[in-house]
Amino acid sequence: MKKLNRKVFITIFSIISLFLVLSVVLFNIQTYKKEYDGVYRNLTFMDNNDNRMNPNDRNINVPFIVPRDKGSENMIFMDNDVYTVVLNNGQIEKVISHNGNSSDFDIESAIGEILSEDKGIKVGNLYSSDYSYNYKDNSIIIINNESINKSLIISLIESLILLLIGESVIYFIASFLTKRITKPAEESFAKQKDFIADASHELKTPLAVIMASSDELKEDKKNANYVNNIKQEAEKMNNLLKSMLDLSKLESGVTKDTYKEENLSKIINKTCLTFEAVAFEDEVQITSDIEDDIKFNCNKDEIERLISIILDNAIKHSNKKSIVKVITKKEKNNIVISITNSGDPIKVEDEEKIFERFYRADKSRNRNNNRYGLGLAIAKNIVINHNGSIKAHSDDGKTTFTIILKK
Repeated sequence: MKKLNRKVFITIFSIISLFLVLSVVLFNIQTYKKEYDGVYRNLTFMDNNDNRMNPNDRNINVPFIVPRDKGSENMIFMDNDVYTVVLNNGQIEKVISHNGNSSDFDIESAIGEILSEDKGIKVGNLYSSDYSYNYKDNSIIIINNESINKSLIISLIESLILLLIGESVIYFIASFLTKRITKPAEESFAKQKDFIADASHELKTPLAVIMASSDELKEDKKNANYVNNIKQEAEKMNNLLKSMLDLSKLESGVTKDTYKEENLSKIINKTCLTFEAVAFEDEVQITSDIEDDIKFNCNKDEIERLISIILDNAIKHSNKKSIVKVITKKEKNNIVISITNSGDPIKVEDEEKIFERFYRADKSRNRNNNRYGLGLAIAKNIVINHNGSIKAHSDDGKTTFTIILKK
């Protein structure tokens, strides 16, 4: 359920966040374009001098004021700090300011830099450049970008602040919607777990009666096979019920106050030695490379069962005459346990599914040797309860189970 909740939350959060981010981006693009268009328009106003500077045309919306009976030198721009530099044979004749307010703009330095540039229109980066200009044969129109820089940066900062606030709101909205959406699934999953646990408990008593009764049956020539079948199948069912109850307990969580510091190296070494006989029967060899004295706060019995499940799985799926290798080491703040075998590979699409209860990658196999698809589900829950992660991957004929435990 945690995985489902995480996926639903990420989906909702990502979709809403995408719309918010796009809105912020589009807003800043439009704001920049508006300023860019204004600068470009002011740089090119002299190109259509007759149309733009007719003070009697009240239908034309222009960003400057042309006083009656006065020349273009007296125009005042309302939205930009504009200067006209009159040139005579490449020399500066005079500088005209079209801004009604005082300005600290270093126009002389700007003119010196522009004269060394190619002629034409250049609108600099309005977030950072000091000026924009239109360099013609007999004049240069210069716009001081300082106020535009500040305006755009303030607009960008404000939009980013709103974005952060919006992301916080989206987080709570996504959390709320996730709970609403996954609630039916959680209830169904909880009922399923309760049913499995209750059914397992209820089945224990009649199963115990069956097993006890089968022990009392006389095995004569006529019914010996039937009695043995009853005992074998009852034992399989008993193991299945135990696994189901164990899984139910693990999924309910654990009280970590019961954990204590253990020597993980010794636990894994001991488990490997225990399985050497099992491996020998299957013509498989176990080798280990275990770092000494790795201490870890854990439940000793659960860690032993975890390693046993993975080792048993590796041995059962190994080729004859092959090696199962167990490596345990510390990496920074983590303990890494890897168990590798050569044999049946795991398909990429099954690498996560094999840890689901009752899942068997090879559907053609029967449930011989009490293999019901619960072992790896139990192993995963043990790892999760110990604040770790587990994954499986097959490559080049080898399958590796990697367990990472955080210290």
